[in-house]
Amino acid sequence: MANLYRIMVIDDEKIVGDMAKMSLEQAGYVVETFMNAAPALARLKEERFDVVVTDYKMKGIDGMEVLRMVRKLYPEVKVIMITAFANLDAAIEALRADVHDFFPKPVKIKELKASIERALAEKS
Repeated sequence: MANLYRIMVIDDEKIVGDMAKMSLEQAGYVVETFMNAAPALARLKEERFDVVVTDYKMKGIDGMEVLRMVRKLYPEVKVIMITAFANLDAAIEALRADVHDFFPKPVKIKELKASIERALAEKS
């Protein structure tokens, strides 16, 4: 069931994390949000998440570094990337690094939920 799944959301825009948390928790997921990647990566070393949703471009550690760290720690965990800076090069870079999905902002929460459901279905 959905309430067993843990989702991590990393986005430097507080409203994005807040909206994702509210919507995903209503869908039955356990959600933790972070506004930058350093504490999120520290948390990943303590706790395993089923899906990580990360912003592509953030100050300090960016989404690609988050993706690389998730791959190193938990190769089976799906990563979904969102960005306000969507372009073909960014999408290709992310897809080559095995990102599950890549969405331009503003991401529609319905699409994000569907992507998370697909990611979880692929893991099972």
